[in-house]
Amino acid sequence: MRGLDTITLKGLRSRGNHGVLEHERRDGQDFVVDLTVWLDLRAAGMTDDIDDTIDYDTLALEVIELVAGPPVNLLETLAAQIADRVLAHPLVVEAEITVHKPQAPLSVPFDDVIVTIRRLSQ
Repeated sequence: MRGLDTITLKGLRSRGNHGVLEHERRDGQDFVVDLTVWLDLRAAGMTDDIDDTIDYDTLALEVIELVAGPPVNLLETLAAQIADRVLAHPLVVEAEITVHKPQAPLSVPFDDVIVTIRRLSQ
């Protein structure tokens, strides 16, 4: 069995217009995404070649593009879209995506609303 290693990006921030309420879609708010990908990094460790891993900047830009892109109602949907994009990278075996919505419209005091999903490549 091949060994699995991880790459994690934490705190990717972007403005988005996701939510079920009209003012969320109109005014937007900040979203924060953390992601971990599982992949085999042995080749990258030996070759020192970026083609044997994932370019962190590319990954970050893809996430930000989705957060800033067309609105969805649910954080669950946004997380699933991000997972699909991340899993499209051929080296990625598994991905965990956490989406934070710290300005969610809740009627009680809170610190954060967080949705985390974990998906395997097909």
